Amino acid sequence: MKGFYSVLGIVYLISTSFYLAPKKAENSRSTKNTDKIETIVEAKSLNTTKVSSSEELYQSISFENTNKLQFDVFAKALLGFENLKRAGKLSQEAHLLTVCDFSLSSNVKRLWVIDTEQRKVLFNSLVAHGKNTGEEFATNFSNTESSLQSSMGFYITESTYNGDNGYSLKLLGMDKGFNDAAYRRAVVMHGADYVSEEFASAHKRIGRSWGCPAIPRSLTEPIINTIKGKNCLFIYYPDENYLSSSEWLRA
Repeated sequence: MKGFYSVLGIVYLISTSFYLAPKKAENSRSTKNTDKIETIVEAKSLNTTKVSSSEELYQSISFENTNKLQFDVFAKALLGFENLKRAGKLSQEAHLLTVCDFSLSSNVKRLWVIDTEQRKVLFNSLVAHGKNTGEEFATNFSNTESSLQSSMGFYITESTYNGDNGYSLKLLGMDKGFNDAAYRRAVVMHGADYVSEEFASAHKRIGRSWGCPAIPRSLTEPIINTIKGKNCLFIYYPDENYLSSSEWLRA
């Protein structure tokens, strides 16, 4: 009899184990799904925080008495600015961001120098594009020497010098294939008499450079002295090839 009860006990243990196992598996699946949902929520939360950070900075900058830089352009400029810092191309303490929006008419003030720490616009100015880049509007860009065209992309400001165009600022192009020949081409920031509202009134547009982002004579020294020495300049144009290729615009 004892043997009979022992056999019954073994049968009972085996039979009940089949009912317990699925519950454990079900609990395991439930835990995994919960973890997955939490991970997705956390990821969405991080993305929201990132977007909110650039939007919050943009909203806090006063564009009073200046043209308002479009948020989409600002967000791209800020992304590249931060990526250049992460890559060690700019100091972590760098806080000046200069943006030229070459999608706009050359007759409007389409250059902004922004202090991201103080959250204010230091300068808002006219800026010329290259002679072969377009008339009133920029349409054609090049990285080729003697093209007389502007080059889009991110630049790091270098040292100053006095040349044929007076006080000038050397620029180092950071986008391979788009503006990395700028230094060799002598694409620099300088002042020009043809960058003025008076010139625009007389000719229906401001003058054009040989590819340099030329600015008004009256603002040459103030702007150059503010942004010289390892600061960021972004020349924007909505070119899909550039926007999808630039390593500095990768989130």
